[in-house]
Amino acid sequence: MTTETREEASAMVTYELKHVCRQTGARAGVVHTPHGSFETPAFMPVGTQATVKGLAPEEIKATGAGIILSNTYHLWMRPGHDIIERAGGLHKFMNWDRAILTDSGGFQVFSFSDRRHITEEGVNFKSHIDGSRHTLTPELSMDIQHALGSDIIMAFDECTPYPADRAYVTESLERTTRWLERCVKRHDESPSGQKQSLFGIIQGGMYADLRQRSARDILQFDLPGYAIGGLSVGEPAELMYEMLEAVVPLMPANKPRYLMGVGSPDYLVEGAIRGIDMFDCVLPTRLGRNGTVMTSKGRMIIRNLQFADDFTPVDDKCDCYVCKNYTRSYIRHLIKANEMFGLRLTSYHNVYFLMHLMELIRQAIYEDRLASFRDEFFAEYGYEI
Repeated sequence: MTTETREEASAMVTYELKHVCRQTGARAGVVHTPHGSFETPAFMPVGTQATVKGLAPEEIKATGAGIILSNTYHLWMRPGHDIIERAGGLHKFMNWDRAILTDSGGFQVFSFSDRRHITEEGVNFKSHIDGSRHTLTPELSMDIQHALGSDIIMAFDECTPYPADRAYVTESLERTTRWLERCVKRHDESPSGQKQSLFGIIQGGMYADLRQRSARDILQFDLPGYAIGGLSVGEPAELMYEMLEAVVPLMPANKPRYLMGVGSPDYLVEGAIRGIDMFDCVLPTRLGRNGTVMTSKGRMIIRNLQFADDFTPVDDKCDCYVCKNYTRSYIRHLIKANEMFGLRLTSYHNVYFLMHLMELIRQAIYEDRLASFRDEFFAEYGYEI
């Protein structure tokens, strides 16, 4: 691919800075993609297997989502990226006409700690479906994501566990950089990849200097966006914030910054304060499927007996479809009766809650009061400040 062609391909996803909060330095902007633009900071609902669990694409749109995340590993295993490609790509396959980001599949493969083996070539592992043997390499991850046709594709990286010793983390981040070089080469060689934007992933475990080293290595590839991986993997919140503060200042101001796998309200607020633009997590639908809802006053286990006679909305400060139309008592009844509609309602509410939180964060940035908003929100939600 020529330099001109590569620059054109890289420009498929761009970041437009709109405002920097004078109180915190947090930023608001817009990410432009081939399937529309979305405001940042943004939360991406996770549609692991080409669906946000329990919810229709029209419902996800109604929450305000401009982008969702799907999973390369799961779609490779089932139904197969070749089938999705023949269907016209992931957008058509799942009837979603807004932006899609696909992860590389690396996190899922590395989570199979007892069923995988890491080599320089890639990762050998057993499928969670039938135990069959497979090898996922940087090149294959690119090929799968090219077939899926997502707007943003992620480089194949190694997500280091927590805790991990310094020697292992150093070896791991160096391998991630080598794998990124292979991803870039494969992406540049693919005609289908010219309409997709490849993001690199910064690793480095819980060592600030290794995080900074990884950032410098990854940023040399001059990609259209960058992610921070390997956080929110069991470490204390303060340590995660320390890693963000070490890395984010090194990241380009004119490109999206994506913190992978983060979705609790406190992390979203604190991440935005530290300059993050994009987040994703399965948390809202996972909590919903377990009968737990997020409210302005904290989490509520709505399937508990205390809500059997409670005819108030899930959250009287929420204007979502669920809170406008159904009561805590009714939703608890549905869940106890094993009616799937109950878990759809809790899932929808939770996704809407986080999308609305991101809207409030953006508003606070534009009004230069994000630190004040954090203190007020945390006090009501029940977090320690």
